[in-house]
Amino acid sequence: MTADPDPESKPALRARVLSARAAMDARARAAAGAAIVAHLLRQPTLSTARTVAAYVGFDTEIDTTPFLAAVLAQGRRLLLPRVVDVESKTRRHLVLHEVGDVDRETRPGRWGIREPDPALCAAIDPLEADLILVPGVAFDRRGGRLGYGAGFYDRLLSGLRPDCLRVAACFPVQLVPAVPLEAHDQRIQRLVTDRGEVFLTDE
Repeated sequence: MTADPDPESKPALRARVLSARAAMDARARAAAGAAIVAHLLRQPTLSTARTVAAYVGFDTEIDTTPFLAAVLAQGRRLLLPRVVDVESKTRRHLVLHEVGDVDRETRPGRWGIREPDPALCAAIDPLEADLILVPGVAFDRRGGRLGYGAGFYDRLLSGLRPDCLRVAACFPVQLVPAVPLEAHDQRIQRLVTDRGEVFLTDE
C-alpha cells in the first residue's frame, strides 16, 4: 500500500466532512438515505446473516430505521449498541443488546442517540454478530473509517469474530481519498452509498 502525501489530520477531516454532510439539502439527504437502505437490503451477505448488529442514525446521519425494521421483519436478530460507563472517558464502551421493537425498546442516551433500554433488552455477546453496520464520519476505498473520536467502534470491532462482516454506509460527501489511520483503527469490508456498493481494495 502506498502512502498518501500530506494526509489530512483526523480533526480537520472530521470537521470538514461533518460540515459538508450538514450542508446537504434535507430532501436530497432523505432521498439518498432511502437509496442507501435499499442497497443495503440487497446485499447478498445480509441473506446469510442470522444476527445483525446495527445502530440508530441521529442528526444528519443516514436514517437507519427502515433498515432496522426490515432486519426484524425478515426474522433476523437485531443488536443495537448502548454506551456504558458514560462518565468515564477511559472505561466507557459499547454493549450490544438484542432489540425486538426499536420504538418501544430504545430511548435517548447521553448524546441524544437512541439506544436499547437495558430493562427491556438483554445484553448479547458481540461474538454472536454475523454482520455489523458501522457508523462513521468519513470513509475511503481501502476500508479506512473515521469515527467521531471516542474510539467506541474501534474497541467493539476488535472484539468481533473474524468472519463477522463489517459494513458501513455513507453519503458521497463522506467518501474521501484517504482516512488517516493509526494502529488501533479498525477497517471495514463493505461500503454502500446511494449509488451502490463501493468495492474496497488494499492497493
